[in-house]
Amino acid sequence: MIRSDEIVVRPATREHFDAVIELRALLLEGSGASYACTSIEEKKRWRETYATWLNEVLESSSATQLLVAISGDQVVGCVTGFIDRRAPGPDCLNGLCGWVQSMVVLPAFRSRGLSRVLMQALMNWFETMQVGKVVLQSTPAAEPLYQRMGYHRSTEYIWSWQAREQCA
Repeated sequence: MIRSDEIVVRPATREHFDAVIELRALLLEGSGASYACTSIEEKKRWRETYATWLNEVLESSSATQLLVAISGDQVVGCVTGFIDRRAPGPDCLNGLCGWVQSMVVLPAFRSRGLSRVLMQALMNWFETMQVGKVVLQSTPAAEPLYQRMGYHRSTEYIWSWQAREQCA
């Protein structure tokens, strides 16, 4: 657990899941991102499956960490980390690759350093888990934070594919 003034950063529990879903909605609903919802049905479906995922994965996976930032009794930010085991390479000899997803802070709590506190707590977890490399996707607004934390823009081209029946 990390404390920063009135903010406490800690692993999420079931009591935080509804707030985490609402935070993630800031990324997935109403944005122009390629992964954002395009219909009411998509909104309903992702929320239901995410709630199921939270209950299943977070209780059983030591390779997943969901951190929440709490002010008083309100969840005001969150970030999720995953660890993949890959074939070793020159950039990650132990093959343990971390992924950062859904870094979100409520608008009223932005520009206070909260994203940095959340990311530092997640990076501490990655280090404890002996992760050799961490990857993330960023919005332009968050790029300065990640640069200050030692991240650099990859020269790899990222492509994605979606199964129609899974995501339509």
